[in-house]
Amino acid sequence: MEKYILQTKDLVRTYKADTPSPVYALKDIDVQLRRGEFVALMGRSGSGKSTFLHQIALLDRPTSGYIEIDGIDVSKLSETERAEFRLKMLGYVFQDYALIPELNLYENVALPMRALGKRKIQYDKDVHEIIKRVGLQDREKNLPSELSGGEQQRVSIARAIINKPDILFADEPTANLDSEAAAVVLDIMRELVDKYGQTIIMVTHEDDDKKYVDRVVWLKDGKLQSSQ
Repeated sequence: MEKYILQTKDLVRTYKADTPSPVYALKDIDVQLRRGEFVALMGRSGSGKSTFLHQIALLDRPTSGYIEIDGIDVSKLSETERAEFRLKMLGYVFQDYALIPELNLYENVALPMRALGKRKIQYDKDVHEIIKRVGLQDREKNLPSELSGGEQQRVSIARAIINKPDILFADEPTANLDSEAAAVVLDIMRELVDKYGQTIIMVTHEDDDKKYVDRVVWLKDGKLQSSQ
């Protein structure tokens, strides 16, 4: 039997509302994702794709159901263990870049290494190599305000992969970019999969993005519609 890097079973997320019954954001989601796969989560606005990403990326807790990442039942982890798991095993790219404005490009990419308590002598070479991989080796001393949106998102990707995460989660990473900058970002992500075997799970609403991914998981009204 194939071992999946991530799988969910009967995943449910509800929210309390001014109604007699809870509101279902996700209902009975069963998904299996393979290592080294580039997967897009797609669906109309309100379909539950970002909510689902937040569950499997350990940014929120499901109401019920099972999530396994690399053979570990993450639902059993304490908050401290979840935080450590996220830092060591997972990477994140958000549509608003989430860079620290007072830190330059190099310092932003190095943040996860510093959070792990590593010294510069331990991570300096890796940071330079990751920055070169995203094509920004000449901008290391620039602040985020001195970079374009596309460049800032490439910094975000570099920061997300500096710890060599098992899974890279991207929540609409090209939503704030023009088509040219978006293509550069998606090309980088595709190369991470093809050249380095990175697993990427990306929320997107852009139909053109389907050509970059290996598989699309479609959600509708909080339910799994199809996985192809």
